[in-house]
Amino acid sequence: MKPVPSSDVEAADAFDPHSGSLLERALFNYRLVVVLLCAIITAILGWQATKLELNASFEKTIPAHHPYIQNFLRYQSELTGLGNAVRVAVENPEGTIYDASYLDALQRLSDEIFLLPGVDRVRMKSLWTPATRWVGVTEEGLEGGPVIPDGYDGSPASLEQLRANIARSGEIGQLVALDARSSVIYVPLLARDAGGRELDYAVFAEHLEALRTKYEAEGVGIHITGFAKLVGDLIDGVRVVLVFFALAVAIATATVFWYTRCVRSTLLVVAASLVAVVWQLGLLPTLGYVLDPYSILVPFLVFAIGMSHGAQKMNGIMQDIGRGIDKLVAARFTFRRLFLAGLTALLADAVGFAVLLVIDIQVIRELAIAASIGVAVLIFTNLILLPILLSYTGVSAKAAARSLREETADAAGADKHPVWAFLDRFTRRGPAAGAVLVAAVMGAAGMIASTQLKIGDLDPGAPELRPDSRYNRDVAFMNAAYGASSDVLAVMVRTPDGYCSQYETLNKLDALEWQLRQIGGVETTNSLALLNRRVLAGLNEGNPKWYEFLPNQDMLNTVTAGAPRGLYNDSCSLLTLYVFLRDHKADTLAQVVDYIEAFAQENDTEEVKFLLTAGSAGIEAATNIVVKDAWREMLFLVYGAVVVLAFIAFRSWRAVVVAVLPLMLTSVLAEALMVALGMGVKVATLPVIALGVGIGIDYALYILSVTLAQLRAGKSLSEAYYRALLFTGKVVMLTGVTLAIGVVTWVASPIKFQADMGLLLAFMFLWNMLGALILLPSLAYWLLERKVTAAVPAAVNAGAAAIPSVPLRTATGCRQD
Repeated sequence: MKPVPSSDVEAADAFDPHSGSLLERALFNYRLVVVLLCAIITAILGWQATKLELNASFEKTIPAHHPYIQNFLRYQSELTGLGNAVRVAVENPEGTIYDASYLDALQRLSDEIFLLPGVDRVRMKSLWTPATRWVGVTEEGLEGGPVIPDGYDGSPASLEQLRANIARSGEIGQLVALDARSSVIYVPLLARDAGGRELDYAVFAEHLEALRTKYEAEGVGIHITGFAKLVGDLIDGVRVVLVFFALAVAIATATVFWYTRCVRSTLLVVAASLVAVVWQLGLLPTLGYVLDPYSILVPFLVFAIGMSHGAQKMNGIMQDIGRGIDKLVAARFTFRRLFLAGLTALLADAVGFAVLLVIDIQVIRELAIAASIGVAVLIFTNLILLPILLSYTGVSAKAAARSLREETADAAGADKHPVWAFLDRFTRRGPAAGAVLVAAVMGAAGMIASTQLKIGDLDPGAPELRPDSRYNRDVAFMNAAYGASSDVLAVMVRTPDGYCSQYETLNKLDALEWQLRQIGGVETTNSLALLNRRVLAGLNEGNPKWYEFLPNQDMLNTVTAGAPRGLYNDSCSLLTLYVFLRDHKADTLAQVVDYIEAFAQENDTEEVKFLLTAGSAGIEAATNIVVKDAWREMLFLVYGAVVVLAFIAFRSWRAVVVAVLPLMLTSVLAEALMVALGMGVKVATLPVIALGVGIGIDYALYILSVTLAQLRAGKSLSEAYYRALLFTGKVVMLTGVTLAIGVVTWVASPIKFQADMGLLLAFMFLWNMLGALILLPSLAYWLLERKVTAAVPAAVNAGAAAIPSVPLRTATGCRQD
């Protein structure tokens, strides 16, 4: 080890424990009290964390305050098949549904599902429920009855009667497959049970899976779709994600140990970050929150951010000890130098999460709250507790000596390490100009590519899961067997009570329905107006000449009286137009919604209103609108907050530009990457865009704070940047690569949106790191080198000894004594 300069030893020996800020003295002069308090809090919150639940809610995934959703929620109890429901298709692999053993299994399964907690039994529907009826035209007029004939006994005659009833029920393509090989049990769900408890989707999905296993063993095929089943599959996938969390912890631990070769410091950095996760998980149930499939990744992000800040604190203490300074003094010096920079970085992280609160979707807001809580506890665990623990344990002598190898070699006149020499080139005119030019070209190309970025889901089925998942295979089966997409958008037509069958109202509905059928993204429609056309043709021997909408009020009243309640409500004040879409891509949804909005503006009256929207596609259309409005607003807010925090830290608009431009390049390139990978801006990907900015500023803060301090001490940009690389830059590189490796493992997750988040976060971690190491010094050459003046006191005290030639004040102006 290089001999420690006598001035540094004297500074350390003469260290006054009553020096430093009030906060530093309060913490380090009462270290044991701080450690004991943190231990007590960890024990309490660890116990609280055992009470944390993993669940989801249909209502939390929708933008509850959007006008479309307000319309849906207002009339939800009067809509059929458009709310939170599960569809269970029961298939006969050996034949059709007109089989006694099949119908017996269907009846028993229907009865078992009927008794499950959370089922809205009044509105449940299958071939065996009394509400499933047929209507037929006979010589004596209209007749009807339940689909399952009275006195059904499984005989050939009963089965033939059932076949005739189903043919007259209008349920082919709805409850009965087009090929008659399966039928559906429609299971609407209640948000809360009779006791007021929220529906536990994980438990409900487990019940469905148990029934699937039971009845498939009897020889029937079971296909299940719906939000509750989707959430159940997501929660199953979340349990797999816990393996990736453990893998990420192992990768981070191995990488830090490879860097330090010190067991005690490595374990303390990892332990401090895990303590932060424990505090976060304990605070969530204390504050009344649960984890859901969207927020399950937040604990990993908290751990990742903690590792980044913890590694910086450990590195600073390790280098000070390598210079011969006592471990307690080294911890206090590092606290002085890096606490404000770390606090600013964590505040930027918190802002990156907090701006997600502007999005009117509860699941994202809870993600933002959970993440903000996690970042807040990092201030205590990684900025305060970790330096105090290291002040007790210190680091190994070999690790301390190894941390100063480059500095020792540089003092001896040896050549710089090839990596540092390469990075240092970007503090010179030619490479700096080249880097800025390349960044500008990449930014322009990225902006052009990002114009193709779509809003919403771009994949069929449930994009949250893999295309080959059991759930998406069930969705494909439903779409193929029933001849209609699962993407349903519903238009609600509000009228005065008893006026839903009026000719003027139904005629407008008929006109809208016909026009929607001409739109490319619409497969088919269904409404009371369409039923009137079909009944009129049926009453006239099926002659297509009578497939017309006649202005005959008596006929309209007669048809309405026998129509299924799904087409209108009991008080005849609400009509429902079902629009079955080809897909749920944003362009398809926007086209249909815009057309209906225009139609409503032209045809709404004081008494008749065309309201949007219900159905899975209708809810997604509203979600897309909210996401689109929040997307740019969120970026504006997060960058605005980062700029303000960076200006407070650096007190220089030039330094702010140097710090923020690399982040902006990463954001633009991330959007271009989303286009290339076929990702849309949606509930799952929107948070990543904000998080990348908040977390990315950490790298710039640590490197730029030291660089500015050296520039103000009179160093050249090359010298200042090289000192920053030796002190904080190598840890930035270490954590950037480590975190990218940790999150990229998520691509193996069975949950597709988690795989997408992992890929995007890995990209943003790496590009933010490269931006801080390459683009930042290149921009500094043009904006900072000739502008930063030395403004330092004549004397250098003990706090500066940790970085040779560091001035008394840091870049933030925080005093070192």
